[in-house]
Amino acid sequence: MKLAEVFASIQGEGLLSGVPSLFIRLSGCNLRCRWCDTPYTSWAPESEDWNLERVMHWVAGYPQYRHVVITGGEPMLFAETVPLSKACREAGRHVTIETAGTVYQPVACDLMSLSPKLANSTPTAEQGGRWADAHERLRHQPDVVRRLMAEYSYQLKFVVCEPGDLQEILAWADEVGADRERVLLMPEGVSADELRVRGGWVVELCKTHGFRYCPRLHVELYGHRRGV
Repeated sequence: MKLAEVFASIQGEGLLSGVPSLFIRLSGCNLRCRWCDTPYTSWAPESEDWNLERVMHWVAGYPQYRHVVITGGEPMLFAETVPLSKACREAGRHVTIETAGTVYQPVACDLMSLSPKLANSTPTAEQGGRWADAHERLRHQPDVVRRLMAEYSYQLKFVVCEPGDLQEILAWADEVGADRERVLLMPEGVSADELRVRGGWVVELCKTHGFRYCPRLHVELYGHRRGV
């Protein structure tokens, strides 16, 4: 499988924020978000070939970590994610899968972390060229999201850039029948200052509409860098 990186840290986002976790980041994505914070898995993918035995040997080296996060890129693109997730579960780990919810795979998963992409994610023509149209065509897959929500415990996490994003989030939540308490709004940003500014009004949207506020603890603690 093509891995961009593996690292031990804490979960920085979502319902399990603050939990020590092992991250397995696959390289490759079917989208190209305008604000992508891991371009080394999408716009300019980097990778190293790892087999399952090597990955699980690495996981076994951290017996104190009970949580594994399989992320990307888009891990649900790859058939290898299925045996990887099952091996992690068989090793006694809680498995979170981070996905944009555009592709289905029959994975072993304790928390399906769905992050559907809003219109704010579509790249400009200058950024993406052909990717702008492809991204816009692929990003909205409510049938896939509903299936994953039905089969797994889930969280529905949205990246918020502007207050105007709220109407699209409300439409998404209604379209897929999401429990408001499992809908998380996360301010877009790659610095603590950006998150603080946006977070001030994002949290007010959460209070008004019954959503959860989603911090980005890894950015607040370590800054915008890899391996944390």
